[in-house]
Amino acid sequence: MVGMELSGTPQKILSARQMGLVACTRCTKAWPMGTQICGRCGHKMVSRDYGSLQRVWAFWVVGLMCYIPANIYPMLRTKTLFQNDESTIVGGAVELAHHGAFGVAAIILVASVVIPLAKFWAIAFLAISVKTRRMASNSARHFMYEVVEYIGRWSMIDIFVVAILSSLVQLKTLATINPGPASMFFALSVIFTMLSAQAFDSRMIWDDRSGNGDSTHND
Repeated sequence: MVGMELSGTPQKILSARQMGLVACTRCTKAWPMGTQICGRCGHKMVSRDYGSLQRVWAFWVVGLMCYIPANIYPMLRTKTLFQNDESTIVGGAVELAHHGAFGVAAIILVASVVIPLAKFWAIAFLAISVKTRRMASNSARHFMYEVVEYIGRWSMIDIFVVAILSSLVQLKTLATINPGPASMFFALSVIFTMLSAQAFDSRMIWDDRSGNGDSTHND
Protein backbone atom coordinates (compact mmCIF):
# COMPACT_ATOMS: atom_id res chain seq x y z
CA MET A 1 0.00 0.00 0.00
CA VAL A 2 1.22 3.50 -0.84
CA GLY A 3 0.14 6.75 0.82
CA MET A 4 1.10 10.19 -0.51
CA GLU A 5 0.98 13.64 1.03
CA LEU A 6 1.13 16.90 -0.92
CA SER A 7 1.39 20.20 0.95
CA GLY A 8 0.44 18.49 4.18
CA THR A 9 -2.84 17.22 2.72
CA PRO A 10 -3.32 13.45 3.14
CA GLN A 11 -4.20 11.69 -0.08
CA LYS A 12 -6.07 8.47 -0.69
CA ILE A 13 -4.05 5.33 -0.01
CA LEU A 14 -3.59 3.40 -3.24
CA SER A 15 -2.88 -0.28 -3.69
CA ALA A 16 -0.22 -1.49 -6.11
CA ARG A 17 -2.98 -2.67 -8.42
CA GLN A 18 -4.57 0.77 -8.53
CA MET A 19 -1.14 2.20 -9.40
CA GLY A 20 -0.76 -0.23 -12.30
CA LEU A 21 1.73 -2.53 -10.60
CA VAL A 22 1.79 -6.22 -9.82
CA ALA A 23 4.19 -7.91 -7.39
CA CYS A 24 5.74 -11.32 -7.84
CA THR A 25 4.54 -13.65 -5.07
CA ARG A 26 7.86 -15.51 -5.11
CA CYS A 27 10.55 -12.78 -5.07
CA THR A 28 8.26 -9.76 -4.29
CA LYS A 29 9.63 -7.59 -7.12
CA ALA A 30 7.03 -5.20 -8.58
CA TRP A 31 6.39 -5.02 -12.31
CA PRO A 32 3.99 -3.04 -14.55
CA MET A 33 0.46 -4.45 -14.72
CA GLY A 34 0.14 -6.93 -17.55
CA THR A 35 3.56 -8.51 -17.04
CA GLN A 36 3.09 -12.24 -17.49
CA ILE A 37 6.43 -13.61 -16.24
CA CYS A 38 8.67 -12.17 -13.53
CA GLY A 39 11.94 -11.00 -15.08
CA ARG A 40 13.85 -11.76 -11.88
CA CYS A 41 12.79 -15.32 -10.96
CA GLY A 42 10.63 -16.47 -13.91
CA HIS A 43 7.51 -16.98 -11.77
CA LYS A 44 4.07 -16.50 -13.32
CA MET A 45 2.61 -13.09 -12.46
CA VAL A 46 -1.01 -12.59 -11.40
CA SER A 47 -2.53 -9.51 -9.78
CA ARG A 48 -5.08 -11.54 -7.84
CA ASP A 49 -5.44 -15.30 -7.48
CA TYR A 50 -9.21 -15.56 -7.16
CA GLY A 51 -9.04 -19.33 -7.43
CA SER A 52 -7.16 -19.34 -4.12
CA LEU A 53 -10.43 -19.24 -2.15
CA GLN A 54 -11.40 -22.62 -3.56
CA ARG A 55 -8.10 -24.09 -2.37
CA VAL A 56 -8.51 -22.35 1.00
CA TRP A 57 -11.89 -23.97 1.60
CA ALA A 58 -10.75 -27.38 0.31
CA PHE A 59 -7.77 -27.50 2.68
CA TRP A 60 -9.89 -26.02 5.49
CA VAL A 61 -12.55 -28.72 5.22
CA VAL A 62 -9.99 -31.55 5.12
CA GLY A 63 -8.17 -30.05 8.10
CA LEU A 64 -11.41 -29.86 10.08
CA MET A 65 -12.28 -33.45 9.16
CA CYS A 66 -8.89 -34.57 10.49
CA TYR A 67 -9.19 -32.49 13.66
CA ILE A 68 -12.32 -34.31 14.85
CA PRO A 69 -10.74 -37.82 15.13
CA ALA A 70 -7.57 -36.16 16.48
CA ASN A 71 -9.58 -35.29 19.60
CA ILE A 72 -11.58 -38.52 19.78
CA TYR A 73 -8.86 -41.15 19.38
CA PRO A 74 -6.01 -41.56 21.89
CA MET A 75 -2.92 -39.43 21.38
CA LEU A 76 -0.70 -41.55 23.67
CA ARG A 77 -0.66 -45.21 24.56
CA THR A 78 1.25 -45.91 27.77
CA LYS A 79 2.11 -49.48 28.70
CA THR A 80 3.57 -50.28 32.12
CA LEU A 81 4.23 -53.50 33.96
CA PHE A 82 0.77 -53.49 35.52
CA GLN A 83 -1.56 -51.63 33.16
CA ASN A 84 -2.15 -50.06 29.77
CA ASP A 85 -3.43 -46.50 29.49
CA GLU A 86 -4.68 -44.48 26.56
CA SER A 87 -5.18 -40.72 26.72
CA THR A 88 -6.65 -38.19 24.34
CA ILE A 89 -5.30 -34.65 23.99
CA VAL A 90 -7.69 -33.19 26.55
CA GLY A 91 -7.51 -36.27 28.77
CA GLY A 92 -3.73 -36.09 28.86
CA ALA A 93 -3.82 -32.42 29.79
CA VAL A 94 -6.33 -33.11 32.57
CA GLU A 95 -4.14 -35.92 33.90
CA LEU A 96 -1.11 -33.61 33.93
CA ALA A 97 -3.11 -31.03 35.84
CA HIS A 98 -4.11 -33.66 38.40
CA HIS A 99 -0.41 -34.36 38.96
CA GLY A 100 0.30 -30.67 39.52
CA ALA A 101 1.81 -29.88 36.12
CA PHE A 102 -0.57 -27.01 35.48
CA GLY A 103 1.83 -25.10 33.24
CA VAL A 104 2.46 -28.03 30.91
CA ALA A 105 -1.26 -28.85 30.83
CA ALA A 106 -2.09 -25.25 29.93
CA ILE A 107 0.51 -25.21 27.13
CA ILE A 108 -0.86 -28.43 25.64
CA LEU A 109 -4.46 -27.19 25.81
CA VAL A 110 -3.57 -23.86 24.22
CA ALA A 111 -1.38 -25.37 21.49
CA SER A 112 -3.63 -28.34 20.73
CA VAL A 113 -7.13 -26.98 21.27
CA VAL A 114 -7.28 -23.18 21.48
CA ILE A 115 -4.85 -22.37 18.64
CA PRO A 116 -6.23 -24.91 16.11
CA LEU A 117 -9.83 -23.81 16.74
CA ALA A 118 -8.80 -20.15 16.51
CA LYS A 119 -7.04 -20.87 13.21
CA PHE A 120 -10.12 -22.57 11.78
CA TRP A 121 -12.24 -19.58 12.76
CA ALA A 122 -9.73 -16.98 11.51
CA ILE A 123 -9.21 -18.62 8.12
CA ALA A 124 -12.96 -19.00 7.57
CA PHE A 125 -13.48 -15.39 8.65
CA LEU A 126 -10.87 -14.12 6.19
CA ALA A 127 -12.24 -16.18 3.31
CA ILE A 128 -15.79 -14.94 3.95
CA SER A 129 -14.80 -11.34 4.63
CA VAL A 130 -13.03 -10.84 1.30
CA LYS A 131 -16.35 -11.68 -0.36
CA THR A 132 -18.68 -9.65 1.87
CA ARG A 133 -16.33 -6.67 2.45
CA ARG A 134 -18.29 -5.62 5.53
CA MET A 135 -17.01 -7.70 8.42
CA ALA A 136 -13.82 -5.86 9.43
CA SER A 137 -11.37 -3.19 8.33
CA ASN A 138 -8.57 -4.03 5.92
CA SER A 139 -5.93 -3.43 8.60
CA ALA A 140 -7.68 -5.73 11.08
CA ARG A 141 -8.00 -8.51 8.51
CA HIS A 142 -4.37 -8.19 7.45
CA PHE A 143 -3.25 -8.32 11.10
CA MET A 144 -5.36 -11.45 11.60
CA TYR A 145 -3.76 -13.04 8.54
CA GLU A 146 -0.25 -12.28 9.85
CA VAL A 147 -1.13 -13.79 13.24
CA VAL A 148 -2.48 -16.97 11.63
CA GLU A 149 0.68 -17.29 9.55
CA TYR A 150 2.90 -16.75 12.61
CA ILE A 151 1.23 -19.15 15.05
CA GLY A 152 0.84 -21.97 12.53
CA ARG A 153 4.21 -23.48 13.36
CA TRP A 154 3.37 -23.72 17.08
CA SER A 155 0.42 -26.01 16.49
CA MET A 156 2.78 -28.98 16.17
CA ILE A 157 3.91 -28.81 19.81
CA ASP A 158 1.71 -31.77 20.78
CA ILE A 159 3.27 -33.92 18.06
CA PHE A 160 6.73 -32.94 19.28
CA VAL A 161 5.81 -33.97 22.84
CA VAL A 162 4.54 -37.35 21.61
CA ALA A 163 7.66 -37.93 19.51
CA ILE A 164 10.00 -37.05 22.39
CA LEU A 165 8.15 -39.23 24.90
CA SER A 166 7.98 -42.14 22.45
CA SER A 167 11.72 -41.99 21.82
CA LEU A 168 12.75 -41.55 25.47
CA VAL A 169 10.39 -43.88 27.34
CA GLN A 170 11.12 -47.31 25.92
CA LEU A 171 11.98 -49.52 28.90
CA LYS A 172 11.01 -52.84 27.37
CA THR A 173 8.52 -54.58 29.66
CA LEU A 174 8.66 -51.94 32.40
CA ALA A 175 7.21 -48.97 30.55
CA THR A 176 6.71 -47.88 26.96
CA ILE A 177 4.99 -44.90 25.39
CA ASN A 178 3.78 -45.05 21.81
CA PRO A 179 1.83 -42.56 19.70
CA GLY A 180 -1.85 -43.28 19.20
CA PRO A 181 -3.88 -42.87 16.00
CA ALA A 182 -4.83 -39.31 17.01
CA SER A 183 -1.25 -38.17 16.45
CA MET A 184 -1.49 -38.86 12.71
CA PHE A 185 -4.85 -37.09 12.40
CA PHE A 186 -3.62 -34.14 14.42
CA ALA A 187 -0.50 -33.75 12.29
CA LEU A 188 -2.62 -33.90 9.12
CA SER A 189 -5.01 -31.32 10.55
CA VAL A 190 -2.15 -28.92 11.29
CA ILE A 191 -0.63 -29.46 7.85
CA PHE A 192 -3.90 -28.83 6.01
CA THR A 193 -4.72 -25.71 8.04
CA MET A 194 -1.25 -24.36 7.26
CA LEU A 195 -1.82 -25.09 3.56
CA SER A 196 -5.21 -23.39 3.81
CA ALA A 197 -3.66 -20.24 5.26
CA GLN A 198 -0.86 -20.23 2.70
CA ALA A 199 -3.33 -20.69 -0.17
CA PHE A 200 -5.13 -17.48 0.81
CA ASP A 201 -4.16 -14.57 -1.44
CA SER A 202 -3.79 -11.79 1.13
CA ARG A 203 -3.75 -9.13 -1.62
CA MET A 204 -7.53 -9.53 -1.91
CA ILE A 205 -7.81 -7.99 1.57
CA TRP A 206 -6.79 -4.64 0.14
CA ASP A 207 -9.22 -4.50 -2.78
CA ASP A 208 -11.35 -1.36 -2.74
CA ARG A 209 -14.28 -2.05 -0.42
CA SER A 210 -16.28 0.85 -1.83
CA GLY A 211 -16.30 -0.65 -5.29
CA ASN A 212 -14.34 2.25 -6.81
CA GLY A 213 -11.22 0.20 -7.29
CA ASP A 214 -10.48 -2.44 -9.88
CA SER A 215 -12.57 -5.39 -8.78
CA THR A 216 -12.44 -7.35 -12.00
CA HIS A 217 -11.08 -10.85 -12.07
CA ASN A 218 -8.54 -10.23 -14.76
CA ASP A 219 -4.83 -10.83 -14.08
